[in-house]
Amino acid sequence: MAEIIQKDGTWTFDGDTVRIVPGRDKGVGLLRQTLGELAVPLRALAGISFEPGRKAGRLRLRLRDGADPLLQVTGGRLPDASDPYRLTVETDRTGVAEYFVDEVRHALLLEQVETGPASAYLLPGPAVPITAGAGDGTAAFDGDRVSLEWNWTAEEAKRSGGTRVFRVADLRSVEWSPSKGLGSGWLRFLPAGTAAPASPKYDPFTVELFGFKNDPLMALVAAAVAARLPHPAAAAADPAGSAALGAGPVAQPAVPASAEETAADHDTLLRRLRELGELHQSGILTADEFAAAKQAVLRRF
Repeated sequence: MAEIIQKDGTWTFDGDTVRIVPGRDKGVGLLRQTLGELAVPLRALAGISFEPGRKAGRLRLRLRDGADPLLQVTGGRLPDASDPYRLTVETDRTGVAEYFVDEVRHALLLEQVETGPASAYLLPGPAVPITAGAGDGTAAFDGDRVSLEWNWTAEEAKRSGGTRVFRVADLRSVEWSPSKGLGSGWLRFLPAGTAAPASPKYDPFTVELFGFKNDPLMALVAAAVAARLPHPAAAAADPAGSAALGAGPVAQPAVPASAEETAADHDTLLRRLRELGELHQSGILTADEFAAAKQAVLRRF
């Protein structure tokens, strides 16, 4: 068991799952507080890193592409304070953070976890029902139906139509985009068979976002809906569907120069790590000796 407790939050790792509990510090974003505890299975991880700093370091989890609906809809545009896979680490806990990284990396290696793109969501997304208000409206999702209710800032074209209600089964995609400079952001739902969407200001299927602190909460609604839509990998496997959704080209995986040589080296590494583990468990190696030997083996990988 590895654990790191900070004002920013608490991360624990039991060999199979990284559990993330947001802290109560003022720097913890509203999205993280609302999302609550996360359980990230080892098979959803692509890697982990620790970035030391003069005042504070950063522990970061890197998830496999397509593993998490929240990351899928936000596309790397979440601010740091809203990123649930980032932990601020005080300088006196650097050693603990580095140990945490070692334990997760070791598990990824021993379990031979596939770190490439996922073909299905490996996290369930935010719990439903979920409701968030920001910009010119309030979005609610019960797991089947989405409702958009407009406030006084919405254009008359939206408010005159009243509350918009539609089923997730009738959607082809959902988008979230933060505001930039003087430009508005949006939470946009794209019904199947519809033409290009109108401006967020006038589109009855879009909540316009103005850049206030509640905007990231709309990303949680988007993620909850995305988790119940076909996975992007399904569209990539269907060229006609990809064209309909305007998807770009699908990246092809790189082919190793020598697959047999890579596999042999990997097997040797795993065998050596298991041998070191057995020596440590039997008492032949101390904890410090085991850690040093393990690092030496990993550096040679």
